Amino acid sequence: MSSSLAIHLRARLQRLRLAPNDLLRDAVYRRLWASIFISSLGGQITLLAVPLTAAALLNATPTQMGWLTAMETLPFALFSLPSGVWLDRVRKLPVYIFGELMLALAVASVPLAWWQGWLSMPWLYIVAFLIGFIYTTAGSAAQIVLTQIVARDRLVEAHAKNALASSAAEVTGPAAAGALIKITGAPLALLADMLLLLGSAAILRGIQVEEGPRHKKTHFWRAMRIGMGFVARNRLLVTMGLVVGAFQLCNQCALVVQILVATRVLGLSENEVGLCYVALGVGTISASSTGHTLARRIGPGRALVLGIAISAVGWLLLAVAPAGPLGVAAFALMLCLFGVGAVFMFINFLALRQAVTPTPLLGRMTSTMRWLILLPGLPGALIGGWLGEHLGLQAALGFSGCFGLLVAMLAIRVPVLRDLRSLPGLAERELAPSVVARP
Repeated sequence: MSSSLAIHLRARLQRLRLAPNDLLRDAVYRRLWASIFISSLGGQITLLAVPLTAAALLNATPTQMGWLTAMETLPFALFSLPSGVWLDRVRKLPVYIFGELMLALAVASVPLAWWQGWLSMPWLYIVAFLIGFIYTTAGSAAQIVLTQIVARDRLVEAHAKNALASSAAEVTGPAAAGALIKITGAPLALLADMLLLLGSAAILRGIQVEEGPRHKKTHFWRAMRIGMGFVARNRLLVTMGLVVGAFQLCNQCALVVQILVATRVLGLSENEVGLCYVALGVGTISASSTGHTLARRIGPGRALVLGIAISAVGWLLLAVAPAGPLGVAAFALMLCLFGVGAVFMFINFLALRQAVTPTPLLGRMTSTMRWLILLPGLPGALIGGWLGEHLGLQAALGFSGCFGLLVAMLAIRVPVLRDLRSLPGLAERELAPSVVARP
């Protein structure tokens, strides 16, 4: 009996071993992965603590929640395009590290304001704007750093592993965040996020990356036009920008009201909301572990569209769910489906756009694409707030779900996504921009 048990355990351990060519065997990538995991743990606290502070402590209306979400998106509309030009002229890793440090200071300002009696919705608006501004530059830099560490033909795998790091944080983080918020209150819980962000920055320090060639220091506005022109000439990038932008409109609309639905319609406490958010981690970790295989099997374009459809189904389920235990189950299921859908969509979206872009244009392409997809988030957040205020909180979720399914149905009919079976090849990626622009 003991010998068969030993054989069984040995077989299980063998399956857990990393493959010889697994990315996590690379020490540099492993440090990046660890930083993403730690930063994502802190992000789970912010994800719950900021809206819960607004909803429970400051009694925010749906319209105010809409403005809070919009303020985090506004910097992308204002600064994404010029930041891309700047990023192509500087080293990206220091920008990424500095962004982690600035995020730590931004979230730490909330408990400080609460302690001093300054905390209000305008204060949260400013914090949300600062967080969005930091993500506008440091977030783009983080995506480019990955291409400096990982070969481009392994970008889908790398993004899937990064999503796995975030997913692991989403499994453990929400319950811990909910318990922390219950014990200390939502504002003070953000101090834990500050410490985790500082830890993430410490891990990133000292990583060695190859920056690659930077573009010549041409006139600033001309350089911006070159980046925008590269995106505009590439049919795949334009199509993905429109499709993912429409998804972001739906996502921001739903994001505005989902905490309000949980606390005011379903009557959940902060701790119970945190427990429900574990389902988000379950969804993302399952999608992260299967996303690379799915993209190989059905193609990255179809996998991207499938992700949008799955998220939309989750919003529709919560839109029609009744109050009570069924509503709580629908809330958890919505989070799980969103986790699955978002991972399927974003790992392919990020890999595809990086695969078709020459190294000197990565900063401008990344910022231009982020501008394209996040700009619709502004009206999406305001639509969610207006619908929640005037037609009911679940009406906003219904709009997100219906519009999201429509986007998926239209997107799957576009040949550049439907017929895309794999990442573009190395030869195509390294050609001049005028050639790369024709997918």
